[in-house]
Amino acid sequence: MFPPCGWWKRLKSNVFHDLDMNQDGDGGSDNGGRDIFATNSDIFENRDLLKVGYVPGLDQIVGREEQIQSVGQSIGSATVGDSPDTLLIYGKTGCGKSLVARAVTREAKQRAAENGYNFEYSYIDCSEYRTETKASRQIAREIKRSIGDPDLNIPRAGLSASDYRDMVWEMMFDYDIDSFVVILDEIDMLKDENLIRSLSRAEESGKTDGYVSLIGISNKLNYREQLDPRTDSSFRDQEIVFDPYDANRLRDILYSREEAFVDGALSESVIPKIAALAGRDHGDARKAVDTLYEAGRSAEAKNADQVNERHVDEAIEEAEIKRMQKLVSGHPTHGRYLLRSLALLTKNHEQEKNQFKTSEIYDFYKQICKKEGSDPLSLNRARRHLKEQAFLELTEIEHASEGREGAFLLHRLMAEPEIMIEGLDRANH
Repeated sequence: MFPPCGWWKRLKSNVFHDLDMNQDGDGGSDNGGRDIFATNSDIFENRDLLKVGYVPGLDQIVGREEQIQSVGQSIGSATVGDSPDTLLIYGKTGCGKSLVARAVTREAKQRAAENGYNFEYSYIDCSEYRTETKASRQIAREIKRSIGDPDLNIPRAGLSASDYRDMVWEMMFDYDIDSFVVILDEIDMLKDENLIRSLSRAEESGKTDGYVSLIGISNKLNYREQLDPRTDSSFRDQEIVFDPYDANRLRDILYSREEAFVDGALSESVIPKIAALAGRDHGDARKAVDTLYEAGRSAEAKNADQVNERHVDEAIEEAEIKRMQKLVSGHPTHGRYLLRSLALLTKNHEQEKNQFKTSEIYDFYKQICKKEGSDPLSLNRARRHLKEQAFLELTEIEHASEGREGAFLLHRLMAEPEIMIEGLDRANH
């Protein structure tokens, strides 16, 4: 239903008047003479080098020479027309597993072409394509993209997982593909093992005359223990483990991306600081590179001539706020009230203590509920929410006892209170 006519006419008149005042003759905005799309070119030379999907050449990958050699040996036979091995790669997040797998398969495709063989590969992020059907469809779409035939059509819906894989086998036949490697990143996120078994048995079951192999990537070292014996047998003993990066390796990795910036735009202390912090906290190269990028963006937004340590601190804080926002965004309203209570208690008493009893949090929580005009949960339900937050590592619980009071729980926030409060504020908007 439209608003009342008089109200709507006044609103429309005011809005269009404001728009007209901000438009020039050809409909473009002059914005006070400023170019709203302008960026500070004094900072970035090629920001693609810092993006998540960037895959450098093999000679630019730092600290993974041994793993590159191992992956290359596993699929190298495909470059001379023979069958590549199926392989499992393990390691923590950000230790180069996906990067190495994608870079080596890309190089293998080029080498096979030089030798007169047709090698194709598909990269699938199973955290995005968790079901057998979605992953199978994406495999077909990836190989179609690589082939580059505009007449090929992969329907977005209406087909089963086996139908999509049949399209893959048909493309292998029609385009004379000798070897096909599927990279299943975060393979442990797949809801079942049907796709893995189908790919590993494609030749044996007569689906294709070409060679099909699989590179599975997982953060879980015990992944194979969860597999059905029939699936596990597909991998034989082909496994590679990637160790976390230390600060020295992270520093080398960040220096390898230095060309993303204009010469002289990085203060000398920026990369050593990011590498030291990342090496101490997580060993995740992806996070370290992202911090470098966000520090550059912070400097760019402030029209600075150079990225310095202050911009690094701002980037780290912003990343932590976004992480908190993501973690709490799925929380129920009263779960957020309880987190805010603990954060505010921590902030108000940071010189005295950082652990608080359930009863203290509950009393503060009731004040927030009153302010928000909401009825508080019972103490028992509030306790369950607090335990769930500890399970998610947003908080930490310690069992304690004190004289006649007996046993009780102490809760500690696992993030800086200002970070948590800002994350909660953003999650509410």
